[in-house]
Amino acid sequence: MIRVLLAEDHAIVRNGLVELLAEAEDVEVVATAADGEQALASVAELRPDVVLMDISMPVKDGIEAAREIHATNSDASILMLTGSNSRSDVDGARRAGAAGYVTKDRIASELIDAIVEIAER
Repeated sequence: MIRVLLAEDHAIVRNGLVELLAEAEDVEVVATAADGEQALASVAELRPDVVLMDISMPVKDGIEAAREIHATNSDASILMLTGSNSRSDVDGARRAGAAGYVTKDRIASELIDAIVEIAER
């Protein structure tokens, strides 16, 4: 079972993703976070396999949170989630230690496949 921490600031999107991921056989959402600070605290406490994290969040954005998660030598792989296709966002996410990047316009199966792929690295 792949343990996922979901960090997304929009409650309706976060709740929809939790429901979507609950249908995947190998994925379990162990916690959710509404901002980067909450994500950091949950990663330290729960040690998820994958952090599925929005780039744009209040308090601490996804790129900064990814940088800090990566710097702590966490075993969690980070999969960035965003509505943006901006090259600078992709590059910023990679530099921060994200293992992958998925846009919100993807279908559910592509998101689940990306989570499984990131977890198996």
